[in-house]
Amino acid sequence: MNKTMKAVLLDRPTEAENVELCQIPIPEVKPGWVLVRIKAFGMNHSEQILRLNEIRAGYIRKPIIPGIECVGEIADPSDSNFTAGQKVVALMGGMGRSFHGSYAEYALLPIHHVFAVESALSWTDMAAIPETYFTAWGSLFECLCLKPGDTLLIRGATCALGCAAIQIAKAIGCTVVATTHKESKLPLLTQADNAVLDTGRLSDTLNGVTKALELVGPKTLPDTLCCVEKGGIVCNTGILGGVYTLNGFDPIKDIPNGVYLTGFFSNYPTEKTMRDIFEFLDKHSLKPAVGASFAFEQVKDACMALDSGSVNGKIVVTL
Repeated sequence: MNKTMKAVLLDRPTEAENVELCQIPIPEVKPGWVLVRIKAFGMNHSEQILRLNEIRAGYIRKPIIPGIECVGEIADPSDSNFTAGQKVVALMGGMGRSFHGSYAEYALLPIHHVFAVESALSWTDMAAIPETYFTAWGSLFECLCLKPGDTLLIRGATCALGCAAIQIAKAIGCTVVATTHKESKLPLLTQADNAVLDTGRLSDTLNGVTKALELVGPKTLPDTLCCVEKGGIVCNTGILGGVYTLNGFDPIKDIPNGVYLTGFFSNYPTEKTMRDIFEFLDKHSLKPAVGASFAFEQVKDACMALDSGSVNGKIVVTL
């Protein structure tokens, strides 16, 4: 095995057009960690936030290889129960922030956030699953307690997470109302039962919503809380609207009586959950919506596509 690898290494705010590959040593294996040969990785909004601004924060290890998820093979199992060549996925747990992430040919990752998987999907399709589907799964089942017969509102549904949530909800027998704030993107929501143009205020136009997945975030959360029926649940998972907190939020007045508000934080995946997700996708013959695939040498172009918001579906980089 070579002693060096290609990687993206950041130490300051970096625009997409300035992203470049550099040559650095392959990480040395240590107890409790495994070395993964990366085959592909999905790109996420949180990596854009890190690259453009969050990199300034003191809690970010610098320089850092970004990337919060990957799929690949075990290159060195260290002291784990994995075997060399075993197919795995990895995500979260500080990946790409507290320790080096996936924008590289190899990643040294903690055992507890690496999961063996069995899948006949291509590496490209697999790479679109870990973070996106784990977040959708946790939001829908752990937080919203989604069940057949529910009417689910997905606000900001044209992102990769929204597409995954539509797939899962339809597969179990839910009615899905999906929104976008761009009229040109309404045709992307054909899998939903009802595609709605989001004007910023939906509470006066929707009826019968029992569960709501808020992906726009605090910008539209107060209105979303008024969209669900009494006894309904709202899960705030995304921050696509660019507003991260709600100043002056009054829980007593702003949460309607009998409506429940929760949120999903995707930092704690488990082996069981990842296995359940892949088994669910296989059972229902579902494939993730890959919007664009780039070779690793084109990672700058992938970052530019991410920042532009021009890709419909998940952006994947393959090695």
